[in-house]
Amino acid sequence: MLEQFEVFMKSLNRKRMVRVYLPNNYESTNKNYPVLYMHDGQNLFKDEDATYGMSWRISDYLDNSNLEIIVVGIDSNDEGYKRLDEYSPWVSTSIKEFFPEIKEDVGGEGKEYVEFIVQQLKPMIDRKYRTKVEETAMAGSSMGGLISTYAACMYPKVFKRVASVSSAYWFSQQEIEQLLKQSDLSALEAFYLDIGTNESAEEIEREHDIQSSAKVYEIVKDKVKNCTFEIIEGAAHNEKAWRERVGHIFSYLYK
Repeated sequence: MLEQFEVFMKSLNRKRMVRVYLPNNYESTNKNYPVLYMHDGQNLFKDEDATYGMSWRISDYLDNSNLEIIVVGIDSNDEGYKRLDEYSPWVSTSIKEFFPEIKEDVGGEGKEYVEFIVQQLKPMIDRKYRTKVEETAMAGSSMGGLISTYAACMYPKVFKRVASVSSAYWFSQQEIEQLLKQSDLSALEAFYLDIGTNESAEEIEREHDIQSSAKVYEIVKDKVKNCTFEIIEGAAHNEKAWRERVGHIFSYLYK
């Protein structure tokens, strides 16, 4: 079952659509459920809502699995480069190297975006639905992986399970590595990290993507006991590729 509603984000002074997946038995039981927060919410459930016409189809997967969780998808801001702004707490020093057509500074609103989730959205979800308040996770792809990793560093006792899929760590590589090094991640129960071998058009860029995530994994693996880094052969950088490994990602997070 899917519900959606608009929320005013106080920390960013803008509105946003939130989509909530509820387990099939939600209305017929009194059970409480773990909650997984995910970014790019419009791309998670239905192809017709997705930016590029293909979604993760997470609701289809969960409807046919034994995993009972609530998934909260927060739509991305697709106005200009606002998605990049919200999904990184730092202004990128490397974005213009990879995308010379971008002339303006991007990034820098990630702190406020995560504060919205922790201070406003999570309390709202916990009031509105039957949740297991202490069993909260976060997952995202590309820039969503970067902001999920940042959230784990800043709120490790809130987001105890994290999946960072096809992560765009290169956007703020030095900053996220430094933050990870100084963060206490001992409260995390699971950290899933992956990258495809066909994420970028050029071979040199593909190798850069892999090394970018590998550097993060080298830090995280010494801080989180239940941690994995997987290189997915042939996987591209899109929702179809992420859809194909939804079951694997969720199984690792909730095993």
